[in-house]
Amino acid sequence: MQQTKILLDEKDLPDHWYNVVADMPNAPAPYLGPDGNPVPPEAMMQIFPEALVMQEVSAERWNPIPQEVREALTMWHPSPLIRAHRLEKELGTPAKIYFKNESISPAGSHKPNTAVAQAYYNKEAASSASPRKPVPANGAAHWHWPDRCLASTYASSWSRSAMSRNPTAAP
Repeated sequence: MQQTKILLDEKDLPDHWYNVVADMPNAPAPYLGPDGNPVPPEAMMQIFPEALVMQEVSAERWNPIPQEVREALTMWHPSPLIRAHRLEKELGTPAKIYFKNESISPAGSHKPNTAVAQAYYNKEAASSASPRKPVPANGAAHWHWPDRCLASTYASSWSRSAMSRNPTAAP
């Protein structure tokens, strides 16, 4: 029988995020504002914490994962890596195809992976800067859940429609 699941030990979780931009032959185009001009990082910092903006515009290959984020992610990581043997056979490909089972997260989705980091950086920005910045919300509970995970006190932004759809998850 072929091995299908690959399970890492918690000690093998990465301590850095990989930034694909460092290995791209051409850098991605800059973000454009409504006027069609590139948006400078200083403008992005009006909405997002500086640490997130600097990662976004960085060409560094590796960005350290804060320890608090790593500890929060261990609640459901490492998530299993699954080899898709039957898909490989169906496609007739010599390639090895894998997918990650992110349904084991508390929200049942991959979305808390970035939401936890965003909550962390927003919490850090709130404790070091004057205004508290909200974590971007898309109206689903997985964006509010990380504040409970990190015991944060940042302000989550929730739309009226999101609260009516998720009354038990709303802040």
